[in-house]
Amino acid sequence: MLAELEVLDYKKILYYFSEISGIPHGSGNVGRIADYLEEFAKENRIRYVRDTADNVIFYKDATEGYEHFPTIILQGHMDMVCEKEADATIDFANDGLNLKTDGEWLFADKTTLGGDDGIAVAYCMAILTDDTLKHPALEMIITTDEETGMDGAKALDASSISGKYLINIDSEEENMVLCGCAGGMRVAGELPVERVLAGGSRAKVTVSGLQGGHSGVEIDKNRTNAVLFLARYLYLLREKVPFLVEDFSGGQKDNAIPREAEAMLLFPEGISAEAAEVAKGIAKEMTAEISAAEPGADIRFSPEDEVSEVPVMHPRSFEKFLFLLLQAPNGVQANSAEIPGLVESSLNLGICKMTSEGMELHWALRSSKKSYLHFLKEKLTYLIAFLGGEYSVSGEYPAWEYKEESRLRKIYTEAYREMFGILPETAIIHAGLECGILSEKIPDLDIISIGPDMKDIHTPAERLHIASAIRMYKLLENILENGGII
Repeated sequence: MLAELEVLDYKKILYYFSEISGIPHGSGNVGRIADYLEEFAKENRIRYVRDTADNVIFYKDATEGYEHFPTIILQGHMDMVCEKEADATIDFANDGLNLKTDGEWLFADKTTLGGDDGIAVAYCMAILTDDTLKHPALEMIITTDEETGMDGAKALDASSISGKYLINIDSEEENMVLCGCAGGMRVAGELPVERVLAGGSRAKVTVSGLQGGHSGVEIDKNRTNAVLFLARYLYLLREKVPFLVEDFSGGQKDNAIPREAEAMLLFPEGISAEAAEVAKGIAKEMTAEISAAEPGADIRFSPEDEVSEVPVMHPRSFEKFLFLLLQAPNGVQANSAEIPGLVESSLNLGICKMTSEGMELHWALRSSKKSYLHFLKEKLTYLIAFLGGEYSVSGEYPAWEYKEESRLRKIYTEAYREMFGILPETAIIHAGLECGILSEKIPDLDIISIGPDMKDIHTPAERLHIASAIRMYKLLENILENGGII
């Protein structure tokens, strides 16, 4: 644990967060973090269940005098989105994070932080080991692989859960209490690629410096998708200069807006000074166009070595690929008519890469209307199939529907007002949360979602506000010590 964090810590929140950060726990790689949580339970004689999906449920009995209060469920997920800067040397499969702080914010060196949702795990561990805190009976559900389809929540056996009031700790704004979210699914597509051998002069085109962000939270913030930006660049360039495409890739996660993309081009006649100037002019025009929203945007055209013979995309394959990228829907598709300012439906192309089989693409789709979610899926898969590709659909999860009456929301907002002097904003978000799945598994569940201030989640700029994390923990303490839900 960083020495600077020891001075700032409260009830070992930052200590446990640092412990979690030292263990690889990207989505699909949660075995070691689940092992750690199991050992933690054994060492502290905490009753727990670990299921076949590596979900871990902790139980803590009510303290004396609190036995008659309703059981409260605290819930979060143990996996994180693994994104990094291009020059970062971390191996997410085996390495822990390199935490840093400026005294106000906690972040990781050139990678995502995993505050989404390591802070929920740290909160639960701190509460479980605090013998001074008075509280009702507690059930703490820590799920797996939330970021890649909520598979842990889907696999969860909720038969051992007795609570009817659930506080999900997976939000990123302190002054907001969430009471609904969108549903979603994933679509993977593959276009076959015919290859031919060709020689000529290579040039690499790179798109970088974009902000990226969470494909639900930031989808309405006019952030540029690097993959689609590069596709447009190639479309404009090929109108003036002939070339072939040797490689194309961009994006790391389907639920993150791509920040970087690159293509390797082959100029059969060599790269003339005129061609390089044309490429430079297109880049200048395109970056100027988005400079207000993306001030760091950069397109580089870098001539490389001559090659005698390499496999490249046949022009027919390239045309189909380019057509798909330019015509497939992306970004916000509809705004809510019922709730002003809320995105109703969107999709995000988050990964695009060339494989030995063809071009592989991955989208994350979201909507608060199930019918429109499925329309977007059909629209996208129709286009893929029309171009001769194949697709698969996975990871569908339900929306968490807003309830007009919520005893838990009323208690929480009043506790927030008493502690901070203002009422928190009540909101529904476009991002996906596990609350919809859990409400289906546990009948009559009353749910809210809260969390401390975090910025730029799902990007290497992700950071957690330390004072906010402590304030929100103290608010949880206040709610529990006052009996929770009376």
